[in-house]
Amino acid sequence: MANLYLLDKAMGQNALPIAAQDKGARVVLIQDGVYLNTEALHKSWVEVYAVGQDAQKRGLSGVLPSYVKILDYGQLVDLIFANKVINFC
Repeated sequence: MANLYLLDKAMGQNALPIAAQDKGARVVLIQDGVYLNTEALHKSWVEVYAVGQDAQKRGLSGVLPSYVKILDYGQLVDLIFANKVINFC
C-alpha cells in the first residue's frame, strides 16, 4: 500500500518536499492544487495525478506537464480506497 497525498494549493507547498522524499508515493492535485509546481516530484519518481475537472475549471486542460496523469473523481475514489491517505487540504 502506497501513501496517497491529496494536495490543494493552500497546504500543498508544505507537502511537496515531504511527498518528494516518499518513494513510491502518489500525489493527487485537487482544486487549486493543480497550480502547484510538481517538477521535484517528477524527478523523485513520485506518481503525480490531477483531477481533470479541477484542471478544466481553472483553464489548465492540456497545459499540465506530460507526467501528470489526469483522472476523474471516480478514479480518485479508487485511489483513496487502495492507498493510505495523507491529506494536505
